[in-house]
Amino acid sequence: MLQEQIMQELQDIPEDKLAEIYDLIHYFRLGLKKEPPQRRQPGLLPGKLGDAFFEPLPYAELDAWE
Repeated sequence: MLQEQIMQELQDIPEDKLAEIYDLIHYFRLGLKKEPPQRRQPGLLPGKLGDAFFEPLPYAELDAWE
């Protein structure tokens, strides 16, 4: 069984390195429980953009950005 082989390998690891192995196994196991991130769907926002969206901004607004 694979778990027995893993246990045998662990017995041959020096005592001062076991904490690193524990962290590796622990955080790997926690990562398995996470849900995969939702893929982003490219495209426009829901709804429609009016023509005003594409008109240039008034100079007063442009100056406020600077």
